[in-house]
Amino acid sequence: MSKIVTLGEIMLRLSPADKQRFVQADSFDVVYGGGEANVAVSLANYGHEAYFVSKLPKHEIGQSAVNSLRKYGVHTDFIVRGGERVGIYYLEHGASMRPSKVIYDRTDSAIALANPEEFNWDEIFQDAKWFHFSGITPAISKQGALITKAACIAAKKHGVTVSVDLNYRKKLWTPAEAQAVMKDLMQYVDVCIGNEEDAELTLGFKPGGDVTKGELDHKGYERIFAEMQKQFGFKYVATTLRESHSASDNGWSALIYDGKEFYYSKKYEIRIVDRVGGGDSFSAGLIHGLLTKKTQGEALEFAVAASALKHTIFGDYNLVDEKEVETLAKGDASGRVQR
Repeated sequence: MSKIVTLGEIMLRLSPADKQRFVQADSFDVVYGGGEANVAVSLANYGHEAYFVSKLPKHEIGQSAVNSLRKYGVHTDFIVRGGERVGIYYLEHGASMRPSKVIYDRTDSAIALANPEEFNWDEIFQDAKWFHFSGITPAISKQGALITKAACIAAKKHGVTVSVDLNYRKKLWTPAEAQAVMKDLMQYVDVCIGNEEDAELTLGFKPGGDVTKGELDHKGYERIFAEMQKQFGFKYVATTLRESHSASDNGWSALIYDGKEFYYSKKYEIRIVDRVGGGDSFSAGLIHGLLTKKTQGEALEFAVAASALKHTIFGDYNLVDEKEVETLAKGDASGRVQR
């Protein structure tokens, strides 16, 4: 297996139990998570040497975040310690026609105030095979954008494959701000991953269709994928295809393009336990698939199966192994008790 590096912010997640609303809650469930941290946990579960790069305070909450990664086999050697804050986000789980809701409390977190010079990039990327980041990290602050670019430059210097999950977050920046930063970063990217909105809001490409009505325009995606590949020279472009029937039930599939052929995965109808981290689990599954499978189709089927399973697991992390994903990808979706 490969040494894979991810860079980002890990946060403390607080959520009311039993799908309560914020105003009902007298206590919160506590877990840790964040886009690139979630990817690292998945890759560690698949057997890779996964490293998560960030900055966290030295106090007990910062240590708890580090411990949550170590628990699942993620290497934390390159997490810089310092600063005052661990970012927090509050999650209210939706149900049926009531959507989930997120409130951020992450301003001036340790990684948001960090400097590129605090990280030993040559050591971080020594012998690395892959580097993954998302659009969330450069969105958290100007420093976050500088750190992301420094990491991308170092990764390419060391001959490392780079992937991005475009991951637009409207509570962090505007489309104009996102495009000013993200378009510049695309020169370093080999594999571009995005959902049904990200291509438009971060790069200016509009796929078509109306996801709020559960509609998907496959031809529209093929058109913009070809345009994105031509403009930025990506080796692969991939997207999840979420059909949002309600907050509880989604159709879930994906598409990948290698500059020659489009491949659509099988579709899963999923009943959601926790949808946070679904896209991250797809990114991790695709990275693993592209590193270990013979074709882009096999890689995509692994990624879609992995992320379908994530929707059944509480918390940000996708706590499944390679065998469980392969079983689903091969067609066993019965959910029968394993004895």
